[in-house]
Amino acid sequence: MKSEKGKHKREREESASDGAPREKLGRREYEKELERLHVELVKLQEWVKYKGLKICVVFEGRDGAGKGGTIKAITERVSPRVFRVIALPAPTDREKTQMYVQRYLPHLPAAGEIVIFDRSWYNRAGVERVMGFCTEEQVKRFLVQVPLVEKAFVESGIILLKYWLEVSEAEQTRRLESRIDDGRKVWKLSPMDLDSYSRWYDYSRARDEMFSATDTGYAPWFVVRSNDKKRARLNLITHLLEQIPYKTAPREKVKLPKRQKPGGYKEPHYPYKYVEERF
Repeated sequence: MKSEKGKHKREREESASDGAPREKLGRREYEKELERLHVELVKLQEWVKYKGLKICVVFEGRDGAGKGGTIKAITERVSPRVFRVIALPAPTDREKTQMYVQRYLPHLPAAGEIVIFDRSWYNRAGVERVMGFCTEEQVKRFLVQVPLVEKAFVESGIILLKYWLEVSEAEQTRRLESRIDDGRKVWKLSPMDLDSYSRWYDYSRARDEMFSATDTGYAPWFVVRSNDKKRARLNLITHLLEQIPYKTAPREKVKLPKRQKPGGYKEPHYPYKYVEERF
């Protein structure tokens, strides 16, 4: 019996390490861990401001992999003036004539900023390639050039972190199907998304070649298994915090000052248009 327990324990551990399904993380445990990580993200924010650091975080992955939810979990309790999320629309006719990465450059972080790209210049190696929005020659040129561009980013003082969220075929199907009749998510299921869904292996080949060409020592790719969204968010945030050395920034003790005296002020009898209290 003892050996059987040991065997099952090893099987569970192996399942966890190879990305097979695990027991879903409970909401209470998730929220407790996320609250702790939010405190650390605020500490990081204040340290980045204090030291003038420049952080750039790239999020890529298949449709339905959980990029948006993870970014929301990161930014929920921090300042949008420090943590800036960039999600660019399709390029304009003018932008199509520019150097490919040009439209992304103005959004790179200055001192004291953390910029998160919800999809990035890697569109060229993924969706643009698979959906035929660029030529193979353009893709090959991009894969040769982008490591040099990223090296320039890093040498300028930017801390560049690149995350790929990996979801299984079955879980992607479940998530996309759940959007069909959910009024909150219908905007996440465009004709482009449907076409992309049918091209799973084209995206796999594009991803593999992208990794091979751009997974460098100075700007590596970090892959996050995201079949369990809650675990993925906690794992990614924990990893992100570990990549940026930070301390508690100096801060004066906060004490609310005394309020001024009314000095004769009286509330006016004004017909304010109050919002109806329905809840």
